[in-house]
Amino acid sequence: MTIQVIVLNGGSSSGKSGIVRCLQAELPTPWLAAAIDTFVDSLPASLKSAGEGIEFAADGGVVVGEEFRRLEAAWREGVAATARAGANIIIDDVFLSGPASQEPWRKALTGLNVLWVGVRCASEVAEAREIARGDRPRGMAAAQAEKVHEGVSYDLEVDTTYMESLACARTIAAHVT
Repeated sequence: MTIQVIVLNGGSSSGKSGIVRCLQAELPTPWLAAAIDTFVDSLPASLKSAGEGIEFAADGGVVVGEEFRRLEAAWREGVAATARAGANIIIDDVFLSGPASQEPWRKALTGLNVLWVGVRCASEVAEAREIARGDRPRGMAAAQAEKVHEGVSYDLEVDTTYMESLACARTIAAHVT
């Protein structure tokens, strides 16, 4: 079975983006990145506040509205269509609702060969990265570190607490045939 899509799920500042870049360098064929952060960045300013869009609370909490959900579903279907059209895709997402967040991806990716990967990181390490980054509300990494994995099923898990992105990428790449 040749993997067509790799789905990385982990909390904020867990190291998913670094793993994506390393996977793109390590895998022998081109892989496109599809990150939830890029999707959020593409939203108009009107959807980056309370109400219908997405809001990042001062304590690191995330609240999403119906319009965000509608557009996210369209984005998800577009990513799946790109994979069906022949592109290999690495998805970088944060399953804020655990299995309820994984299920729409499972549905969208039906018929594709998918490798589900949990990206774990100790909350204190993710929190230190969050502070160093300076582009996330403080508390987001700690709040998401374990929550995003509760009830989610994976084919493989990596832990960036003590393992560098490249080593994690090589572990994942070994499962891509």
